[in-house]
Amino acid sequence: MLADLTAGAVEDAQARQQLRPLAEVEQSALAQAPALDALHALAPAGQVKIIAEVKRASPSRGDLASIPDPAHQASLYQTGGASAISVLTEGRRFKGSLADLEAVKAAVSVPVLRKDFIATPYQVLEARASGADLVLLIVAALEQPVLAQLHSLVLDLGMTPLVETHSLDEVHRAADIGARLVGVNARDLSTFEMDRDLFGRLAEHLPSDAVKIAESAVLTPADVTHYRAAGADVVLIGEALVTGDPVSTLTAFLEAGS
Repeated sequence: MLADLTAGAVEDAQARQQLRPLAEVEQSALAQAPALDALHALAPAGQVKIIAEVKRASPSRGDLASIPDPAHQASLYQTGGASAISVLTEGRRFKGSLADLEAVKAAVSVPVLRKDFIATPYQVLEARASGADLVLLIVAALEQPVLAQLHSLVLDLGMTPLVETHSLDEVHRAADIGARLVGVNARDLSTFEMDRDLFGRLAEHLPSDAVKIAESAVLTPADVTHYRAAGADVVLIGEALVTGDPVSTLTAFLEAGS
């Protein structure tokens, strides 16, 4: 599944590159206002922090919410206390787009993450050209030299890489490239099976100077409490926020992570 999603995302990026060459996208990326400091925004604090996700659908759950106005959805997240906003830009299975990212970036003052299956420099440049402050890099989808190359490019463009892991080996690979923002995804993107306890098993192995992010399997305040107790600085939440009232849900989740 992960290989298919990544191949599809790269294919779609190649199609966009035919319409908008790399040099043009690079020029636009370099002309953007400086990216916001996501490491500061997500730094460990006395209360858990939340990355709230704009997410219409997923391969495992199908359609979740239509979200006709992603900017409004993101504004509600910011009102509810989210420290950053994640925007799914993959179009085939998640029904997102770079236009969603641009709309969200124009509507909020917190850092914005491009969440997609990034495997090429063109996709990283697209992210910055569309205003992204963070870019997701999935260790399982990338060979180590490519992971290192893209990680460096994200940093060179002034953004923050969110390096996602699913195993101890991947945590070591993230540490080897100096990742400072490291996520553990409870969902295995090869099988889409969920393991909420994975974060707890890997937390002690995450780099000591990294912001530790728990991703997926968050549907109730108790899930946030679980991750916080296991050492999470930040929790990334999508489905629970798009299928319910975002502000009240965020309030309850933040209280659970105090």
